[in-house]
Amino acid sequence: MRPSGLIGILALIAAICSWETQAMAADGLITIKSSFGPADTMKRLETEVTAKGLTVFARVDHAAGAAAVGLPLRPTDLIVFGNAKGGTPLMQQAQTIGIDLPLKALVWQDEQGVTWLSYNDPAYLAGRHGVGEPAKAAITAMTGALHAIATKATAP
Repeated sequence: MRPSGLIGILALIAAICSWETQAMAADGLITIKSSFGPADTMKRLETEVTAKGLTVFARVDHAAGAAAVGLPLRPTDLIVFGNAKGGTPLMQQAQTIGIDLPLKALVWQDEQGVTWLSYNDPAYLAGRHGVGEPAKAAITAMTGALHAIATKATAP
């Protein structure tokens, strides 16, 4: 292997390792640490979602629901968003992906008071439902848009 190739591989590994300190992924769930509290993170998230031309279909405040029945829950807020132009090509390939669409993102606070933003990886959803090659462009676009939205919502 050439030294330049090795340097490139090492740079890639370093970049991935530094990103991992801010984000984690497990079973198709991407979770990014936020630099803001739960309310500000959700406000920034919703602003970015609408700025990308997506529709906010619903918000679910799980902590408020828990409080309504006398149960404690740290801030846990879900936003449901998307558009038919992005989701329909996926459902044309595999209608069952409709169970995972529209897209969702969860803003939540852990035991240490750290705020996180979690969302489903579109590529994972495509694999889960057997979405094929014809929807690859839609998956790629969705992945890029979600990454951009999440980064803007969580980074200073």
